[in-house]
Amino acid sequence: MSAVLEFPVRPEARPYVEAFAESAGEPQWLCDLRRRSLNRFAELGFPSRRSESWRYFDLQPLERAPLTRAVPASVDAMPSQSGLREGRAMLRLLDGRGISAFSGELPDGIWFYPTRRAIGERPGLVRETMLSDGDVGRPFAALNAALFADGFVLDVAPGAALDAPVQVTHFASAGGAAHTRNLINLGERSRATIIETYAGDGRYWRNDVVMARLGPGAQLTRILLVEEAPAAIHTALFDARLATDARLDGFGLVLDGSRVRQEWNVCLAGTGARCRLDAAFVVSGSDAANIVTAVDHAAPGGRTRELIKGVAAGGGHGAFQGRIVVREHAQKSDAHQLSRNLMLGRRAVIDTKPELEILADDVKCSHGASVGDLDAAALFYLKSRGIPVEAARRMLVEGFLREAADGVADAALRAYLLQRLSERLGRLEDAE
Repeated sequence: MSAVLEFPVRPEARPYVEAFAESAGEPQWLCDLRRRSLNRFAELGFPSRRSESWRYFDLQPLERAPLTRAVPASVDAMPSQSGLREGRAMLRLLDGRGISAFSGELPDGIWFYPTRRAIGERPGLVRETMLSDGDVGRPFAALNAALFADGFVLDVAPGAALDAPVQVTHFASAGGAAHTRNLINLGERSRATIIETYAGDGRYWRNDVVMARLGPGAQLTRILLVEEAPAAIHTALFDARLATDARLDGFGLVLDGSRVRQEWNVCLAGTGARCRLDAAFVVSGSDAANIVTAVDHAAPGGRTRELIKGVAAGGGHGAFQGRIVVREHAQKSDAHQLSRNLMLGRRAVIDTKPELEILADDVKCSHGASVGDLDAAALFYLKSRGIPVEAARRMLVEGFLREAADGVADAALRAYLLQRLSERLGRLEDAE
């Protein structure tokens, strides 16, 4: 290790740095990337809660009991797929490694395979994206670049279209850590929808990075479902760059996991780019969920819509931090951000911090946040109609969260997400 590292190693980072091992047969550019990334993580160490972006996320469990590389389990540990309809093209990742190619037919111009295969077959695409500066100042993204074992690459040729969604299923079974590095690349005027689901058993750390590059006029819909194991720690970064007239629609549903952080960074780099980011989270017991968004309006005529809804019960802690920046030359930008939250019980905690930084003068921008309990009048009305109080509370909570999923255009997928939400709320009372 001494021959690789150029900086002193911060104490909390040492177990993870020591887990580094060079892989035989990798191209030189990838070996160099891993070494540089390891140096960066060794220098930075863990994110500090003194950092505004990380102030609501407790990393002490990873410091007290480090989770390093996972030992790949047998493919038998991967549960059978259920819930989503048959025929979707699918990739399955077990403990951070691809274990099966896709099932289902893909149209011409669509390339959808594990990252390991892309490094060999599409090295130019992968290299150009991975050598970007997206990991600067992001310790866990740097660690991901140093230690990732696999991931997925979705490459859509200009003008090609995926009419049916593709699916990536992540499952963790062997403890340790699973670092996955992924790429979504959409050519000019192409279109795709991708569904990513996360689950597992036992105690593990999932550290996921997805880079998305949307060409002029491209359209990407990205749907997330996070149902991690009760002892799991989940950190994820989504970094997207949108060219002229590109459109991104994203929805995340966070239902389970001990510590879950979803970070979405989007740059509207081209004129007329549009972005919609919606999410819903449910936390109870002593769990925590943190949604962090940053949207950079770097060109004129951009449009952003954000709706984040959260519910915290028991001793659960939910947090939303959202920042929208409108640069000086990004005139005619239109950005609106809303965070609405429910706290069910005196021990529940919700923190919400929406921010706008506006440097242009011809814009339409707004933000808002609310935190409260269930509507007493609505609860009284349902009880007066003979509905038991617990059933009435659940109906109101479910109705409150459903709005965030309204933007999911695929009716079957939306129904499945709402089913998973309903089942989670059915366990909410048990967790009190």
